[in-house]
Amino acid sequence: QVQLVESGGGLVQAGGSLRLSCAASGRILSNAAMGWYRQGPERQRELVARITSGGDRNYGDSVKGRFTISRDNTNTVYLQMNTLKPEDTAVYYCFAIIHSSTDISAREYWGQGTQVTVSS
Repeated sequence: QVQLVESGGGLVQAGGSLRLSCAASGRILSNAAMGWYRQGPERQRELVARITSGGDRNYGDSVKGRFTISRDNTNTVYLQMNTLKPEDTAVYYCFAIIHSSTDISAREYWGQGTQVTVSS
C-alpha cells in the first residue's frame, strides 16, 4: 500500500506565504506524477499544480505566477504559495499517480487534506 502524508497548512494573512509538503511512502515501484488539488467552501475541487517525474509542470490559472510546485527524489512534493489571497482558502489535497507493488497498474492515491486559511 501507499500513503500520502501532507503538512504545512495553516492560517496566514493575505499577501503572506505558506509551503505545503506531501510525502509518499510504501511499496512504490514508480511515481509518474504528484500534485495538489483544492476545494474551497461551496466550490468544486480544482487543480492547483501538478508535476511529472520528468519535471513537467502545470498550474491552475488562478495560481499561475504565485505558486510553485517542486519535487525531490524521495517521493516528496512541495507547493510554495506566495502572495496568498483570501480566495486561496481551501482544503488542499495531495495526489500521486503511483504504481505500487500491490497493484496491477498505476493508480491515483490521495492524502487526507490540509487546511489553508487566508485572512483578509
